[in-house]
Amino acid sequence: MGFRQVMQQVSGLGTGLGSRLNTWRRTWVLLAITGWLTSVSSVAAEPQLSQDVAYKVTGLSQPAHIIVDRWGVPHIYAQDHYDVFFAQGFNAARDRLWQIDLWRKRGLGRLAETFGPDYVQQDRATRLFLYRKDMYSEWLAYGNDAKKITQAFVAGINAYIQLTKTNPDLLPPEFDLLGYQPEPWRAEDVVRIRSNGLWRNVNTEVWRARLACAGKLATAARWKQLEPPWQTQVPDGLDPCVIPDDVLRVYHLAKAPVSFSPSTPNGGAMALQDHPALGPALGSNNWAVSGRRTNTGRPILADDPHRSHAVPSLRYIAHLVAPGINVIGAGEPALPGISIGHNKRIAFGLTIFPIDQEDLYVYRKSAQGYRYQDRDEPFTVIRESIPVAGHKPHPVTLKFTRHGPVVAETGNHAFVVRAAWLEPGMAPYFGSIEYMRAQNFRTFSGALNRWGAPSENQVYADVEGNIGYKPAGRFPVRKTWDGLLPVPGDGRHEWQGYFDMDTLPEEYNPRRGFTGTANSMNLPPDYPIDKYRIGFEWSSPWRYQKLWQVLTAQPKHSIQDALDLQHNYHSLLAQRVISKLPDLSTHPGGKLFQGWDYVLAPDSAAAALWSVWYTRHLVPAMEKYLLGSSAEPVPGPSLDALTVLDILDTQAGQDIAYTSLAPALAETEKLLGSNPAQWQWGALHQTNFAHPLLARAAAHKPSLAKMMRLKTYPRGGARETTNSTGYSREDFSVQSGASFRMVVDVGQWDEAYANNAPGQSGDPRSYFYDNLLENWAADDAFSLVYSAEAVEKNKAFTVRLVPET
Repeated sequence: MGFRQVMQQVSGLGTGLGSRLNTWRRTWVLLAITGWLTSVSSVAAEPQLSQDVAYKVTGLSQPAHIIVDRWGVPHIYAQDHYDVFFAQGFNAARDRLWQIDLWRKRGLGRLAETFGPDYVQQDRATRLFLYRKDMYSEWLAYGNDAKKITQAFVAGINAYIQLTKTNPDLLPPEFDLLGYQPEPWRAEDVVRIRSNGLWRNVNTEVWRARLACAGKLATAARWKQLEPPWQTQVPDGLDPCVIPDDVLRVYHLAKAPVSFSPSTPNGGAMALQDHPALGPALGSNNWAVSGRRTNTGRPILADDPHRSHAVPSLRYIAHLVAPGINVIGAGEPALPGISIGHNKRIAFGLTIFPIDQEDLYVYRKSAQGYRYQDRDEPFTVIRESIPVAGHKPHPVTLKFTRHGPVVAETGNHAFVVRAAWLEPGMAPYFGSIEYMRAQNFRTFSGALNRWGAPSENQVYADVEGNIGYKPAGRFPVRKTWDGLLPVPGDGRHEWQGYFDMDTLPEEYNPRRGFTGTANSMNLPPDYPIDKYRIGFEWSSPWRYQKLWQVLTAQPKHSIQDALDLQHNYHSLLAQRVISKLPDLSTHPGGKLFQGWDYVLAPDSAAAALWSVWYTRHLVPAMEKYLLGSSAEPVPGPSLDALTVLDILDTQAGQDIAYTSLAPALAETEKLLGSNPAQWQWGALHQTNFAHPLLARAAAHKPSLAKMMRLKTYPRGGARETTNSTGYSREDFSVQSGASFRMVVDVGQWDEAYANNAPGQSGDPRSYFYDNLLENWAADDAFSLVYSAEAVEKNKAFTVRLVPET
């Protein structure tokens, strides 16, 4: 029996903080008594995960060590500021080597080199969106020592890779399954990769153009409501009908994850080809509450970013301690630093702030290239050779205009995605290396003034009792159009540089005593949107309204209150919809909503019927109503919930709602049985964490597949609840949400709580691969310990790094 299996069988001490947190049952006292941590050294399959170890490494100036705590969080201690980033890179490889290696291969367009010809087109697409400009400007955009930090970080990754050459047991099993070895990194690899970011809004530009071609621009305005209120029009010179339906196929391929198929020797073709959008709409919550409104007198800061669920988790929690730095929290494992967390003085958390950072440009082609300002201008052509496993290198041609990469061509036109995120300083989340070391709001804001991407809402709190809010992101100046539709690339519609960050709203110690965001429209009522056209496409307001409703009603917000709010399943959308239907109880199934509290609890029958009805019957019926019964829907965003409410205010909307309930009831009976008393939303709505190689492992290494396979759990909620659990119309399985959460008692740093599902490690052999999942599914949290005493008390094992002499 291995370490992971023993850990799953023992029970013992919890973390405290009331009954909610007492579900944590992992005994480390028992392990110490039995000597298990020492004795498992004989288990060859998991040597790096279950014992104190020491490694000699090249690139470290002084000894460093990593204490891994009982939850799998590494606390990294170094005697030199840059050594801590070396150790962070080493540790990222120790826990997530296959994940970050695949991230690098995908991002650099080097999948076919390992996995074969099925990936050539994805590699070509990705290479179109690599950063290709001056590296001097790139490094300087992030701060004075960005390059040095990154060099240390990749040196740490490479040191671990070097160790695997003499000790192959250190390699995660995915490498053996796929039959390849990891490659060393270069510092520029980290920042040249851009296609992994959250960008907007070229998808909806194309969707809107297709409706404009059909004479239905007004329908687009109702379908996706613009905020603040705005009326768009077709830009001067644009013929929307020349844009092909698949114009963004290459763009989507560049941003797509890697898909593997068990039926081919080295992977499979991409599952995503002409998909109009990449997965469900994503969002996040964050807030900061002044000590005037908390039960401790200290600020409380909370953050829970929502992304597509993945195995391993998108984010990784780490603690970096060295001269000049003591910061803990989450970042992306392939990047140095921490983007959500706290240091000794300040805490910080982010959500998406939807600045429009990209446009589709349409060019008329000429014999010499394309037309620009009444003259011919040649395409810039780059020819590259893509290595292909088992085959000759495949030559590809990459074409660019002055505005960016060519993603599609027809006989007469070329189409380019112009992206702010291809400019210097725009590597996703990398800018956190500067603000994580800030000591007050002034230096924090200063660091964010250099932040490029993705555009974010940042909330802030510090040990002096201050709280604040500042959005940040590269912000194009568009003087001749609003960014909502494609534009001709002939020079009539140019970006006039970028706005300064001081054009964005900011708060510092607001009188209300709290601040917070949730991706919805939060601009001040008097914000001059006609001058500063940030963007007009925001998330629905329900999570934001719920945050402010709860925070306003709590004069003394507590850590438990913050955790409860992160885990809240109450649906303001369901409440608003049903309140507009006074005769609902007289229709089949309607009585189930009588007395319902609008909580989408896992065991709720009403939540099950509501979800089936709203998602699969009410919204599709209203979409058909807007388009006309004979019109085909144009792939794009789902119908805006605000529009649903507007239609419900009409007699036609009332009739649609009442009529659509009966088939929803019939479908729910088919899904859950004929007895509503036995219906549970969680029976339909369950977690679906799946390793990307699970099917391949099942076909070739069943024992590995058994370790990879993760248990499913019933969930409550939906995309619009603060405990966001997104799903699609086709599948009620949970696809997105807050796999990482954090709540911080600012200044009392050991009273911070977090979770990161399914676990910290990406190695299926490790106990830390899935140790956090059960409690995350139960809406639980663990102690994010910070002080040296608390770290030592919760230590699992230590990894010591010694410089090679």
